[in-house]
Amino acid sequence: MRIEVKVPVFSESVSEGTLLEWQKQVGQAVKRDDPLIDIETDKVVLEVVALEDGVLTEIVVPGGTNVVSEQVIAVIDTDAVATVTDEAGVVGESAAPAQAASPSAQSAATGVPSPAARKMIADNALDAATIVGSGKDGRITKEDVADSMKSGVKSQPATAAAYAPAAPASGDRQEERVPMSRIRQRIAERLLSAQQNAAILTTFNEVDLQPVMELRNRYKSNFERKYGVRLGFMSFFVKAAVEALREFPLVNASIDGNDLIYHNFFDIGIAVSSPRGLVVPILRNAEHMSFAEIEGTVSEFGEKATENRLSIEELTGGTFSISNGGIFGSMLSTPILNPPQSAILGMHKIQERPMVLDGEIVIRPMMYLALSYDHRVVDGREAVSFLVTIKNMLEDPARLLLEI
Repeated sequence: MRIEVKVPVFSESVSEGTLLEWQKQVGQAVKRDDPLIDIETDKVVLEVVALEDGVLTEIVVPGGTNVVSEQVIAVIDTDAVATVTDEAGVVGESAAPAQAASPSAQSAATGVPSPAARKMIADNALDAATIVGSGKDGRITKEDVADSMKSGVKSQPATAAAYAPAAPASGDRQEERVPMSRIRQRIAERLLSAQQNAAILTTFNEVDLQPVMELRNRYKSNFERKYGVRLGFMSFFVKAAVEALREFPLVNASIDGNDLIYHNFFDIGIAVSSPRGLVVPILRNAEHMSFAEIEGTVSEFGEKATENRLSIEELTGGTFSISNGGIFGSMLSTPILNPPQSAILGMHKIQERPMVLDGEIVIRPMMYLALSYDHRVVDGREAVSFLVTIKNMLEDPARLLLEI
């Protein structure tokens, strides 16, 4: 029976995607759920898998081609017999019942990454030799790479020389031109559009995080034991942002033509890094989330971003964003708006600095805060007051629990 392989249905905000490299060849056997190809959209990378056991008999659309929802890109025949070997030298299986692999086949496949795993290894500069494969005959799968990255034990970064281009001869001046990924193109378009179409200003303040750090240190063990997730700083900032947005609803609003849209909900975007660039998954209805729910969801976002598993729905929407450049060591920055949002909060590195409190010099863990905002929507007074509100709540975190 012939089965058509189709592009998944994109969300309304995504019109098309780009096929990457085919991971199977025409004539090669496939198993149900085997990865066939990845599709890169301007938001996420989607994986297309085989729906049934069979043989890939036709590739309708080559890699590198733009495709739309439900477009037929390949054909699998469940009755065909494989005629092509895979890259490990193992003969592809037919649709007939599988037989145990011979020792020589196992030896050939052991430690060999699948195409998807190979790309993930290259993107993250890992050493395949240190990853234990759990796939057929010891092959390394994407899941093995993801598990290795999470554990930090099985795989260590390879030397830079292993992934660097060959050194040019003395006196040579070389250049390499590579196409921008669709996601990187979209990031560039959105950032440029934000700067051109919004009146962006940034206001700054600083916050003493001593009270938050004391609260975390006091309860972090009990928190992690009860909820199974680490108590970080992001939940405090999200809670403080929600309360400040309640007090200053214009900061949570957006422009639509000549209208202002006030949102009576708080969908907070959390900027996280991925191998393909910065992405901003959304905490839906953050006002109803507990500290544990926020921390757990943010941690899940980070794992999904690393593994390119964020869905389009998780990246769509948002009424306000938070970006933490401090994890990279940034002391101060001016974050750029995520249209059509009207504001974004920038967190930075916590640095011990001498401060004057009650006439005495003390050492305190300080963080600079930055609020970039669209001056067409938010006036300077509201922006400054909004940031001061966040500062005050973080310096007296009991207010976050009492919502005052």
